[in-house]
Amino acid sequence: MEFFIDTANLDRIREAQDLGVLDGVTTNPSLMAKEGITGEENIIQHYLDICEICDGPVSAEVISTDFDGIVAEGEKLAALHKNIVVKVPMIRDGVKALRYFTDKGIKTNCTLVFSAGQALLAAKAGATYVSPFVGRLDDISTDGMALIEQIRLIYDNYGYETKILAASVRHTMHVIQCAEAGSDVMTGPLSAIIGLLKHPLTDIGLEKFLADHKKATQVQA
Repeated sequence: MEFFIDTANLDRIREAQDLGVLDGVTTNPSLMAKEGITGEENIIQHYLDICEICDGPVSAEVISTDFDGIVAEGEKLAALHKNIVVKVPMIRDGVKALRYFTDKGIKTNCTLVFSAGQALLAAKAGATYVSPFVGRLDDISTDGMALIEQIRLIYDNYGYETKILAASVRHTMHVIQCAEAGSDVMTGPLSAIIGLLKHPLTDIGLEKFLADHKKATQVQA
């Protein structure tokens, strides 16, 4: 399973990259706004800055909701850098745009997916990635991981090459559950990735090893 980080914060992206496990980055207008990135020129430069840090897929989201607008924005974003993946909303004109981009060889990420039917449409249109939002489904007392399993079954049934990119991952257990469900990619905060490092027995074991080593070196001295 590939690890993407869902942020526009360059320091967090660098930290994930330095850890050696980062495969890509996802962003959206909300994450850009959270970092105070405003204005078209600044947003474009920020995407380029992210691509300089992470040599993997970087999802850049369109804000248009009509076909012509999505296509115009998407082509401009795709031209910025070879790693840019155009993030398209799961709406009628979004599906049409997915097919257009697919035919043009432009990589896409179909976002705001909340049902297996939507995921099936995205795959039929040739999306590179489909992003079911597991955390937001959990928020409304719906099993987000069950959706990942359902999409995995459908894609495997018909050999769709669209990758399942589990989005809205909130915590470390979500990461594990995504892996168990067969998600191709997960995207979440740095804390969810760092959390995989933690186990109390690891801390206890390391503390004992270091203490025993200290005793042994003191005896030799």
